[in-house]
Amino acid sequence: MKIYTKTGDTGTTSLLGGKRVSKGHIKIDAYGTVDELNSYIGLLRDQEVNKSREVILKEIQDRLFTLGATLATEVGKSNIKKPDLHQEDLELLEKEIDTMEEKLPPLSNFILPGGHQSVSFCHLARTVCRRTERCVILLMEIEPVDHIILSYLNRLSDYLFVLGRLMAIELEVQEVTWKPRA
Repeated sequence: MKIYTKTGDTGTTSLLGGKRVSKGHIKIDAYGTVDELNSYIGLLRDQEVNKSREVILKEIQDRLFTLGATLATEVGKSNIKKPDLHQEDLELLEKEIDTMEEKLPPLSNFILPGGHQSVSFCHLARTVCRRTERCVILLMEIEPVDHIILSYLNRLSDYLFVLGRLMAIELEVQEVTWKPRA
C-alpha cells in the first residue's frame, strides 16, 4: 500500500466511515491535535528520566490513539470497529497522580515551565493536552462527543503537570516558581 493517495490534494480528508470533510474542519483539528499530543508523549517517553515510566506513557499513547480514532469516526457510524475508553483508563491516571504526589512537596506557588529540557518537554505536552481539550469542547458544540474523552484529557493534563514536578525532583533541579511583581 502506498502512503500517498492524492485524495487529500484538494484540501479534504476522509473520516472513518467514508465521509469527506475539509482538512480545516474542527473535527480534523481535534484529532490532529490528539496526534500532536501523542507525539509529545512519545518525546517524554524517550527521556532518560522517564525510563521507569515507559509502560504508563506507552499506555497513555495507546489511549490517545483510541481517543483519536473515536474523534475521527463519522457521527452515526456505530458499525465501525474501534477500541473505546473506559472508566478504568481515568482511574489509572488518577492512581498514577496520587502515587506521584506522595513524593512531592505541597504546591505553594504557580510553577513556570522550565528548569531542565526534559521538564520543559513535559510542560509542552501538558499545554498541547489543554489545547486538545479546547478543540474537543469546540467540536462538542456541533456534534456529540462521548464525555469520557473530555474527562480523559482533563485528567491527562493533571497527570502531566504532576509528572513535570516529579521529573524536576528526580533530575535534581529547582522548580521554577512564579513570583508576581509587587
